[in-house]
Amino acid sequence: MTNKTLGSWIVFRKSKPNARFRLFCFPYAGGGASIYRSWSEDLPEIEVCPVQLPGRESRLREKPFTHISNLVEAAAEALLPHLNMPFALFGHSMGALISFELIRHLRRLKGPSPVHFFVSAHRAPQIPDLDPPIHQLPDAELMENLRELNGTPEAVLQNAELMQMLLPLLRADFGVCETYAYADEEKLDCPISVFGGLEDREVTSEDLNKWRDQTHGAFKQRMLPGNHFFLQDAKKTLLQALYRDLIQPS
Repeated sequence: MTNKTLGSWIVFRKSKPNARFRLFCFPYAGGGASIYRSWSEDLPEIEVCPVQLPGRESRLREKPFTHISNLVEAAAEALLPHLNMPFALFGHSMGALISFELIRHLRRLKGPSPVHFFVSAHRAPQIPDLDPPIHQLPDAELMENLRELNGTPEAVLQNAELMQMLLPLLRADFGVCETYAYADEEKLDCPISVFGGLEDREVTSEDLNKWRDQTHGAFKQRMLPGNHFFLQDAKKTLLQALYRDLIQPS
């Protein structure tokens, strides 16, 4: 995929001429850039850049990626012109995996490196996924798995027309995660801050702690109230910690 319109990858950005950093935010499976739409208000000195992946929201007509390598290559091409000042990456669940591989891809290109990497609700990449894949399950079984993850409102799950639109995207996104194969490379140089949900049944504290093996820099881990989608209920605490780590690192 070529990126003829670079702006389509970054939406809801509020320009901050005096910003010290740009923060590129990647969504979870099935999610869009709108989940980060309000973050700019709570992060002074940081220009929040929500990343809109193909196949959702304003890019609904585009085909979503099904493999992480192609996704990362396209994202790097699109975002490179915007990496002209100190920047950091934040990713929740699938977004964390994409962010990690994007950093490594930029390094292979000898491109710019982030000053910080924020991981949310995703086990360290070197830990194998022992759960059976779900991206090719029949619709009913896939929807039951979505229900167990607590990330899709019941009203959406009950809306047959809406689910008919969402299921192809969800299959593609789960495919990105479930076909991922970790390859050992040199550790990152940037600090890593990791966030997890205390009631998250998918990603444990131990899973998150292993991210420390992916950096030569500083490492911090915080567990916040909530399940796998704690970034909604614990947003204030999350953003306060993110701001401290980026603006006032100890």
